[in-house]
Amino acid sequence: MPTPPPQPARPKRLVLSLRCGRLANRMVLFANFIAFAEEHGHRVINFTFHSYAEFFRTLSRDIYCSYPPPARRSWMDVVPGVARGIRKTRIFYHLVRYTSLFNERHPPFGKRVVTLHEDDSQSVVPLEAPAVQEPIRGARLVFVYGWRYRAPELVRRHAEKIRAFFRPVEEHEQASAQAVGALRRNADVVVGVHIRRGDYQDWKDGHYFFETARYAEWMREMTGLFPGRRVAFLVCSNEPRRPDEFAGLTVGFGPGTAVGDLYALAGCDYIIGPLSSFTQWASFYGNKPLFHLRDNEARIERDQFHVSDLAEVP
Repeated sequence: MPTPPPQPARPKRLVLSLRCGRLANRMVLFANFIAFAEEHGHRVINFTFHSYAEFFRTLSRDIYCSYPPPARRSWMDVVPGVARGIRKTRIFYHLVRYTSLFNERHPPFGKRVVTLHEDDSQSVVPLEAPAVQEPIRGARLVFVYGWRYRAPELVRRHAEKIRAFFRPVEEHEQASAQAVGALRRNADVVVGVHIRRGDYQDWKDGHYFFETARYAEWMREMTGLFPGRRVAFLVCSNEPRRPDEFAGLTVGFGPGTAVGDLYALAGCDYIIGPLSSFTQWASFYGNKPLFHLRDNEARIERDQFHVSDLAEVP
């Protein structure tokens, strides 16, 4: 008797239930689940993104921050002031977070509603792995509590849909384009440089905390990779920077907002910076090669640049 074909997975609602860091961290996690949903016909709801929804064309119109985008807007998005008030209080996020934790300890709906809590022993949790697929197989609603879930193959496969979903509002899109365009007028190559200091002094025991002078040295190395070509640098930093810190180099600066800087980096030809989801997203969104500066002795090599598929967990 022939073996019956496998049944397609039942569509699920995947509800992201844990805020994981700031803008780029949340975008990277969201994007991985969007790719997973697109592949399997699921739906993603992400109240953790309320803090940043206003900066994106699609998300600013959807109180659920959902993918695929809804065909119709909710009444909460239509009635003036309702969506803004909900986002400001973060009430939906808090309800979902506590519900997901309660469901994990005392599941009232059996296997129909599941809380997927990442394994702390794993540095990366593959979304397509049996350890993830088995617990959620029969579920209709899945609360996702964690940030190390990744699906790089699916991210690559569905990259264009993800990029379209995360298009910023016109104000930030124009600001980022203007910052890069000003450099392009007198350059053949524009390199985005992410100088992450501030919080990086303590993160990972300061392993990725580099002096500004060291960044300037890396930038000079980068210039050497393009003999005979005019190289300019777009510098984005979480601290104020001055042109005189980069003597002898053609330098411009990002718009100075998180979204503006992020998408300005995405508009460059190459990107360098310390290990960070910020540069990962810029590389992915712009489809531009990225080189992560992994220690103070790093040497920039042309063949070590790669477009990020949002797989690595910083």
